[in-house]
Amino acid sequence: MNVFPHKILLILKTIALKAHTFAGIFLLISFFISSCASQKQSLKKIDKELGSETFQQSFMGLVVYDLDTKKYIYQYNEEKYFTPASNVKLLTFYAALKELKDSIPGIRYFTTKDSLIFWGTGDPSFLYSEIGNSKVFDFLKNNSRELYLADNITTPEIFGPGWAWDDYNDSYATERSTYPIYGNLVEFTYSEDSIPSIIPTYFQPNLKMDNSLIPSIKRELESNTFKFRLQDNSETKKLAIPFKTSSALTALLLSDTLKRPVKVIPYSKKYSVKNSDVIYSVAADSLYKRMLHESDNFIAEQLLLLISEKISDTLNSNIAIDHIQKTYFKDLPDKINWVDGSGLSRYNLITPRTLITILEKISKEIPQEKVFALLPSGGKTGNLKNWYINEETYVFAKTGSLRNNHNLSGFLKTRSGKVLIFSFMNNNYVIPSSEIKKSMEKILLEFYNSY
Repeated sequence: MNVFPHKILLILKTIALKAHTFAGIFLLISFFISSCASQKQSLKKIDKELGSETFQQSFMGLVVYDLDTKKYIYQYNEEKYFTPASNVKLLTFYAALKELKDSIPGIRYFTTKDSLIFWGTGDPSFLYSEIGNSKVFDFLKNNSRELYLADNITTPEIFGPGWAWDDYNDSYATERSTYPIYGNLVEFTYSEDSIPSIIPTYFQPNLKMDNSLIPSIKRELESNTFKFRLQDNSETKKLAIPFKTSSALTALLLSDTLKRPVKVIPYSKKYSVKNSDVIYSVAADSLYKRMLHESDNFIAEQLLLLISEKISDTLNSNIAIDHIQKTYFKDLPDKINWVDGSGLSRYNLITPRTLITILEKISKEIPQEKVFALLPSGGKTGNLKNWYINEETYVFAKTGSLRNNHNLSGFLKTRSGKVLIFSFMNNNYVIPSSEIKKSMEKILLEFYNSY
């Protein structure tokens, strides 16, 4: 559906009244008709591309919405449900904006005469190499009291509903935990023909050689024993593998890093948000930018745990999701099936028009320039660095990819300066993703040039 912007009509009407000539009015009408004709022609091109062989055997939906006029420009399968993959991170992002504000609570604690008792909030930043320094480290390092880590009474499920169990060895499927450390990852760095070095070094004794191994490093399913083989020069020199988490291991890693003892003690009911002090770790934006630019699943999952901890003293993603649904998502066009923070689960289901509504909610929370900076931008940053390249950056959006699925939802700034919201979803295709992306690029560029 083609909707001519009301603001332009008002401008044309004002100019026409001032012109006081039939010639002026005629020119304005001609301009109006020409613009409408141009946009209609553009929509025909888009229809043709969507009907091309690229999309024939897959399931596709596209919605484009004018943020100024609050009108839909284009709708196709807008009411159908799709597997959103990492587009779910837009929901997590909005939830965090509403609940976590500017800074991330790193730990909660209270003190006695000679002891500092602390416990995790779910904060993912502590010693995570992809995030800046956390204030928690210096607080623990420099405190003169004995350190005690309270073992949280409620430990989150390490994986989300519907996650593939055999992804446990991949860096995008790190375990969820109450007190993450090092991003819950072991980082391996190969130098030529040698045993890889490890961060944290605590795991070095757990490394065993197996030159028959594929992939080059693999953790045993139920332990933190890592097997590796020597690599040739063509292979990746840096790899990150998730480790199995526990409070006991966290205390050992803290002891090793802080160079002082950290002991685990049982959790008590008195260890609550209400009865504790808090150390804030990092600026929330540093987590949001990493999550959105690099589609960091670990951060997304931990953000939901942070929200849950804040509202309930319990680290449980379901608590956070239920709270957000009941508090902020009561007015969505369609019910959503939302089960995790990252979009790793194929149980997640959402419609394109619902994603449009959530993006509009995001646009009301923070300034446009900040939204554009936090989202990947075409040809510039994050997962869009090699796509949507143009002299003027025009796409600011979140990708969402699983095998046979690729989605893109976000904002499009047109040649005329108008801002559109779009959700372009593609599920169940068997052709290469690059072919889907090329067609998506042609279609979004048409919107850029025509509106």
